[in-house]
Amino acid sequence: MFLKNLSLTNYRNYESLSLTFDGQIQLFIGNNAQGKTNVLESIYVLALAKSHRTPRDKELIGWEADYAAIRSDILRRYGSVRLELQLTAKGKRAKINGMEQQKLSAYVGALNVVMFAPEDLSIVKGAPAQRRRFIDMEIGQVSPTYLYYLSNYNKVLAQRNQLLKDLGMKKSNSLEMLAIWNTQLADLAVKLLRKRFEFIRKLETWAQEIHTGITDGREMLSLHYENSSPVTEEMSADQAVDQLLAAYEEVRDREIMRGSTMIGPHRDDFSLKVNGMDVQTYGSQGQQRTSALSIKLAEIELIKEEVGEYPVLLLDDVLSELDEHRQTLLLETIKDRVQTFVSTTGVEGLKHQVLQQASRFYVKEGTISGER
Repeated sequence: MFLKNLSLTNYRNYESLSLTFDGQIQLFIGNNAQGKTNVLESIYVLALAKSHRTPRDKELIGWEADYAAIRSDILRRYGSVRLELQLTAKGKRAKINGMEQQKLSAYVGALNVVMFAPEDLSIVKGAPAQRRRFIDMEIGQVSPTYLYYLSNYNKVLAQRNQLLKDLGMKKSNSLEMLAIWNTQLADLAVKLLRKRFEFIRKLETWAQEIHTGITDGREMLSLHYENSSPVTEEMSADQAVDQLLAAYEEVRDREIMRGSTMIGPHRDDFSLKVNGMDVQTYGSQGQQRTSALSIKLAEIELIKEEVGEYPVLLLDDVLSELDEHRQTLLLETIKDRVQTFVSTTGVEGLKHQVLQQASRFYVKEGTISGER
């Protein structure tokens, strides 16, 4: 997978930008707040139709502009693909090879990316919502049906929560309607859970091998899905639905009192353990960083396994956060295999041979020059 070019219109601080790429590694160099991260973010948005930095699309649209546009020609193993994404106050328009996609779930996956930024340490030590978002975004890249089920799950969840509030406030007494929502939510929840179980299992396989290598065999990393429901990976779909329906009945009175759904994928989490100890709670900063790096490198390999080619890697000001050993391992992993975009404030501490051969783009106040 290879970005041949990138065009931005009214995207954050870029009124108009056009870049071409011919090397495996692209270095974007400049001081903070000049627009380096905006370039990497735009590639992420082009791939996933949402930002890793903000849930509000209007923040991506340039000042006093009424839309933003991102375009790129992507070289994939089966040929070249042109992607276009337009952001407006009214929503998004996505095109593949000039054809507008009616659903974003049909668009996401045309370009696969892995983003690694300092805030990605939150995968290890952040709130459960951050890990759920990580799971949803990564599965969604390789499984459009997962995004479809997730969207429907969230819609049914919102309807069910509203009914629970109405029941609690005596605005409704329709337990029959609650039973209907229960059935729909359980069916969608099981579809999501089966995908999540599979994803965590495969991610763990890759991450364990990588983590063992980084730590010279001293540490064993394991991933554990923390389920708020009684559903297990061994259950059939029908058994899992029955378990969820029974669980909904068991907590019904408490849910009506709280006005919200207490169990399901929207409440789940996953944990990381090093040598059996919870790294989120008891791990050192070094162990947390190594775990995060192992997860990100595992993502690269997992996407390769699923789609048959390596994703594009976005390293947003992260190399300075890694010591020389971790830097070397990361760069040796991507060498000659993964097209990579790196943002950095300077190259003084980046002495690895891979970076010496990189194309360099100098960023200042929303302009980019000096590529070679």
